[in-house]
Amino acid sequence: MSTGAVAPGDAGDAEETTPDRRRLRSRRTRAALSAAAVDLILEAGLAATGVEAVADRAQVTRRTFSRHFTGKEDAALDFARADGERINEALRRRPRDEPLLSAYRAAVHIWLTDPCRPAEHSRPGPRALLALVPEEPDLFAAYARIRAAEQNTSVGILARRLGVDPAADPRPGIVVEAGAGVLGTVLYQWARDTSAGPEDLAGRVDRAFDALLEESFLARRPTAALPVATLPAPGSANQERRNR
Repeated sequence: MSTGAVAPGDAGDAEETTPDRRRLRSRRTRAALSAAAVDLILEAGLAATGVEAVADRAQVTRRTFSRHFTGKEDAALDFARADGERINEALRRRPRDEPLLSAYRAAVHIWLTDPCRPAEHSRPGPRALLALVPEEPDLFAAYARIRAAEQNTSVGILARRLGVDPAADPRPGIVVEAGAGVLGTVLYQWARDTSAGPEDLAGRVDRAFDALLEESFLARRPTAALPVATLPAPGSANQERRNR
């Protein structure tokens, strides 16, 4: 431990025994660990950052770290988990008769434009870390796992709205994959564009959804009009090799 201060996640005050206070203490410890992981990775690099250093920076023990996170990447990317949960919160509240993609898009927009609670991605530390994700395989893998978990929740929300089994009906999965793909692509681009401010993100995402819908409309045509894959005639491959 770097200091003799009482750690926020270790032995607490006797008065903090109620469930609400324990939950608040746990959230504070988790936030401290996540912030420490982000700061250390940005300062020293992913390879040079260890779990012990993250716990030490947050003034908790390694055991406390392990109660909250599986590794340094998981801790540093906790902001992505929090943002995904907020998107799903908004998705649950969308009107039941709203088209699925419109509902997902609206949920993303609500998350990005909430004046009382800015998106976690918009803070400088998480944004800088997000810009590193494509370059760091371990960070990329952790980010993919977090996104997949939140997207699976989104699929479940939309499937329940339709009253379908998402394992048999592809519609909820298609919508979430498309919507999350739009969001992920724009987030990576925005995180690396130092000229763009947090206020630019919602507009970029909206324009990207418009582009997706425009492409979807242009691509609509009868199945009979789609190109047909043709198989080579029997023996044609062998004949082609002989002709070379």
